[in-house]
Amino acid sequence: MNDWPEGRDGGYGRGSAQPQPEGPQRMRHIQRQQQPQQPPQPQRPPQGPPGPRQPARPSVPPQQPRSNDAYDSGYNTGQVYGSPSGGGPAGPGGPGRPQRAPGPAPDWRKRIKIGSIVLVSALLVTTVSTYFWADSKVRREVDLSKVIERPKEGDCTTYLIVGSDSREGMSAEEKKKLHTGSAEGKRTDSMMILAKCSSGNTMISLPRDSDVEIPSFVGSQSGKKFPAQGRRVKLNAAYAEDGPELLVRTVEHNTGLRIDHYAEIGFAGFANIVDALGGVELDIEQGFKDEKSGADFKAGKQTLNGEQSLAFVRTRYAFAESDLQRTKNQQKFLAALANQAATPSTVLNPFKLYPVMGAGLDTLIVDKDMGLYDMGQMFFAMKGINGGDGVSMNIPISGQRGGNLVWDKAKVQQLVKQIQNDEKVTVRGQ
Repeated sequence: MNDWPEGRDGGYGRGSAQPQPEGPQRMRHIQRQQQPQQPPQPQRPPQGPPGPRQPARPSVPPQQPRSNDAYDSGYNTGQVYGSPSGGGPAGPGGPGRPQRAPGPAPDWRKRIKIGSIVLVSALLVTTVSTYFWADSKVRREVDLSKVIERPKEGDCTTYLIVGSDSREGMSAEEKKKLHTGSAEGKRTDSMMILAKCSSGNTMISLPRDSDVEIPSFVGSQSGKKFPAQGRRVKLNAAYAEDGPELLVRTVEHNTGLRIDHYAEIGFAGFANIVDALGGVELDIEQGFKDEKSGADFKAGKQTLNGEQSLAFVRTRYAFAESDLQRTKNQQKFLAALANQAATPSTVLNPFKLYPVMGAGLDTLIVDKDMGLYDMGQMFFAMKGINGGDGVSMNIPISGQRGGNLVWDKAKVQQLVKQIQNDEKVTVRGQ
C-alpha cells in the first residue's frame, strides 16, 4: 500500500514504480511569483484537541524564493543514498561536487630519461666551462721553436719538469714563512726528465750541480746566435743565463734526448697546490732537520702542508750526498703529490678541483704547444711511477770535476737509446 499522497508535482518526492532504483535527479528550480504584500492576519488558535507542541519551522525570508513543493526530502540537492550530506567533505571536489576520476600513473621511465639528459647536459657544460677557464690561466711563455740543432724525435713523450725558486707574487711575510729568502730573479731549484712510454714511465732527476757544456744557442730575447765556447758550468747556470730555452737546449745537447714539453712551477705555486689538496701524505724513512730550509721531520708516515713540503724538497745541507739525496726526495714527493692530485676524489669534486687548479695554474709556466691534455698525461705518468708502473732514478754519475757531478756518458747514451726506442729501461743511476 502506498501512503504517499497522489498528484504531488508529477510524482517527484515519491518512489519510482520502476523495478530498478531511481538515480539521482535534479529538481527544476521553480520560482514563485512575488505576491503583493498583505497586511498581517491575526493568528487563529489551532483546531482540535491539544497535542504535543511541534517545533516551529524556521521562516523563510520573503526575498528567498522557495520551491512550489513544501516537502524537502533532500533530492532537490542531487544527493543520493550513501553520499555525504550537510557541510562534511565530499571528496576532492568539496561538498556536493562530483568526485574527480584518478589520473594516469606517472611514467617513471620518462622522468628518469629526462633527468638523465638534464644531468649529462649540466656535466657537459661544467666540463667545457672548466676547460676554458683552466686553459685561460695557463702561462704559455716558453717557445721551444727557438731551440736549435735538436735531436731526433723518439717514440716516447718527454717532459722537462723544473722547480724554480721564483718568489713572484709572494709577500715579505710569505717569504719569511717559507724560508725562501729575498733574492731577485729566479733559478732552477730542481730539474727532472719525465719520459712517458708505452713500455713504462721513467723519471730521471738532473742534479743542478751536474757538469755540462753550454752549446751554441739563439738568445730567447735578442734572437742573436751565440757560438759554442766549450764552457763547462753547472746545469742550473744555463737557466740563469738565458732562461728555459737555453736550459732545454743544454739538456738536449748533453743527453741527446729531445724534449717535447716544458713545465715550470715556482715556490708559491708549489706550496699553494699542497695546501689546496689538504696536504700530501708521505712516508719519511729517516728524520732530518735543516735550519736553512726550515725542515724538521721525524721518521714515519705523516701529512705535510705546503710549508713543510717546500722544506722537504729543498733541503740539501742535512745530507752527506747533498744534491743526490735532495733529488731523490724531490722525485718521491712529486710522485706522491701526483698520486693524490690525480684521484677521483679530487678530479670529480669541483669543490676540491677548482681550488687546486686555481692555486697551481697561476704560477705554472709551460711551452706554447702544451695543452691541458698534455698536462694531464704528465700528472698521470708521475702517478703511475708512484704506483710502481715505471722507474725513478738520478741520472748515472761517474765522478766529480771541480765540485760538479760528472755524468756517466756510456750509461746516459744507453738510457737515452732505450727511451727513444720505447724500450724497457734497464739502466739505473744513483
